[in-house]
Amino acid sequence: MIRDDIIDMRMHDGSRHFGGLPETYDAHRPQWDVLRDHVAVLEGAVLTGFVTDNVTEAWIDFDFRGHGFSINNQHGEWWFFVADPACPDEILERVLDHFEGLLDARRARRR
Repeated sequence: MIRDDIIDMRMHDGSRHFGGLPETYDAHRPQWDVLRDHVAVLEGAVLTGFVTDNVTEAWIDFDFRGHGFSINNQHGEWWFFVADPACPDEILERVLDHFEGLLDARRARRR
């Protein structure tokens, strides 16, 4: 399925902000840990960096299909960035679909 919510917002460092998903809070297992661990489930993805203050913010970096990606929590959302703004939308959609499935499943369990 083709997504109609892919964003093309260029950042000052040349990267592209291409999507956002809702952030939730879980004191027992912070969502940044869950997302970091979920990188390994995306076939072919390799975690390349993880930084958090363990209070409010995290950066998760990974490579997938020859492209560098970052995830950061901003304003109640997880923002998704790709280093190469020319990365094909097919790859961006795959990344968003992968993490959206995890976040939707976690949200459903909380209800």
